[in-house]
Amino acid sequence: MRKLAVFILFVLTISSLYGCNGGGSSSDLSIKEFLDDQFSAMIGDGDLQVPGLGVIVFKNGQTVYENFFGKRELDKNLPVTKDTRFRVASVSKMFTMFGIMQLVEAGKIDLDEDVSTYLGFNLRNPHFPDEKITVKMLASHTSTLRDGESYSLSPEYTLEEFFKKGGVKYENGAHFATEDKSFFTYCNLNYGILGTIIERVSDERFDLYLKNHVLKPMNIKADYVVGNFEESEFNNLGAIYRKEDGKWTAQVDSYETQPPKDTVWETQSLSNYKIGTNATVFAPQGGLRISFEELANCLKMMLNDGVFRGTQIISKASFNEMCKPQWIYDQENGDPYDVMFSYGLGLYQIDGASKARLCEKHNIDLIGHSGAAYGLISGVYFRPGMKDGVIFMINGVGVEEGVDERSFGKFSNSFIWEEQIMDPVCEKFFVEK
Repeated sequence: MRKLAVFILFVLTISSLYGCNGGGSSSDLSIKEFLDDQFSAMIGDGDLQVPGLGVIVFKNGQTVYENFFGKRELDKNLPVTKDTRFRVASVSKMFTMFGIMQLVEAGKIDLDEDVSTYLGFNLRNPHFPDEKITVKMLASHTSTLRDGESYSLSPEYTLEEFFKKGGVKYENGAHFATEDKSFFTYCNLNYGILGTIIERVSDERFDLYLKNHVLKPMNIKADYVVGNFEESEFNNLGAIYRKEDGKWTAQVDSYETQPPKDTVWETQSLSNYKIGTNATVFAPQGGLRISFEELANCLKMMLNDGVFRGTQIISKASFNEMCKPQWIYDQENGDPYDVMFSYGLGLYQIDGASKARLCEKHNIDLIGHSGAAYGLISGVYFRPGMKDGVIFMINGVGVEEGVDERSFGKFSNSFIWEEQIMDPVCEKFFVEK
């Protein structure tokens, strides 16, 4: 009995020294409780509060924090969970680039090739008729193309409708810039063209190529076409909200019933869609519906230089090319979009000492991409050269981001909600103690 008592005393002593408590230290528990309090305080009906959000953090390649708050469907009182999927907005761009880089590795795309070679029509900015537009220029937003009032077309049209005089989306030439060819302007249309190039060289519809070659190998059941989800996956879809007349109002993805299979924008049939003509219908720039857990799978792949659970999604060289700055702001050569002071291929770099920083008191450099559309705000970031990273999604904001001054960050050019998530994450997990 004395030996048993001594053993129990030994275990209790060790436990107290290392703070063991249900598999985690008391320090870990206090960090979780702190972050839970921070994030749960963001949920509510106030103008600067949000309907729902989720956060997953990796440290040294391991999940060290995850939690989910609020509602994905307010009218149905459905909670946000790790399986909740939202339209992730511009974070979608990096998935499009994963597809492009796979095809580069297969020898089907050359980043420095004239995109006209792949598109089947001559694409030139008439202000620079002798300058080719390359795949790399599209991916790094230095193509001299612009969104205009619209960067998507319904399935019966081709991409040429944006660029030819008299085209239904020509907009009097609004898609062509007059600045120098190296001038950076964030342009969603670039990624609609990249999606179309994927179709042209693979002979697969954009959404199906991404599902088969990029998403499935990472155990991701995300989709660009809501009607094509399996029932269980569709039931996890969450709405995205803005406030209208002081009330949360769904902007996208609030459904009573699932839209028909192979329809986009809920009404446009893909039955007569011709592969390689107009991938803007799938929104390669922002239309991916993906869950928190699935987005974390993608981050795991990036933290492992392109490999997910032993399967190579893209090569380390391809991933490094995506991460490398292809354009750097010199005060005159572009519009940095407040936070994009350098841009790679579907990813951008954040200097922890710049106004793009996401940690207030420490210089934490990051690479990744943000998203903002219809009230959703999202982010996927990792620390270069380390296995630390974070993903988050917020499914609604009550004031117009970037317009209402209350949306502005307190210490950076980021939105206030991004600061509220990223600053405590950086402070608790990414600052060397």
